[in-house]
Amino acid sequence: MNVLDSAVKLLQENEIRPSLTRIHILAYLLTNPVHPTVEQIYQALLPQIPTLSKTTVYNTLDLFLAKKLVKPVGVEYKEKHYDANTQNHGHFFCRVCEKIFDFDTHYIETETPELKGFQIEAKNVYYSGVCLDCRHKNKHKEDKNEKFEGNQDC
Repeated sequence: MNVLDSAVKLLQENEIRPSLTRIHILAYLLTNPVHPTVEQIYQALLPQIPTLSKTTVYNTLDLFLAKKLVKPVGVEYKEKHYDANTQNHGHFFCRVCEKIFDFDTHYIETETPELKGFQIEAKNVYYSGVCLDCRHKNKHKEDKNEKFEGNQDC
């Protein structure tokens, strides 16, 4: 089954009419697990769908969020990113290259006395810092205790 067929199936299973735009947006999210923004999705799909608008992308993502097909990923003072991986996992944001990395959170304990009796329905784990690639590429700065500059390609 190709990704477009998978997208149609997921949409139908979630009682969403599989329009061309919805199929392509979901397929993009499924094949690009880089936590894209609305702008990135829009720019990537515009050549395939010349009539696409950012409003349509926002509205489609809002529908996907309501149906729990995607999860929002908040990143320090940045616009919202979207993740088609709806399983429990955490995110690490590299402040240098601005990439978002997924990691497993099953080993992280959520039981805490302050939450005794609470019903936990979601666990969001978020870290930020400098990824391994950026640390290696900027080792000279780290040795001199210099701050890494943001928005560099690792």
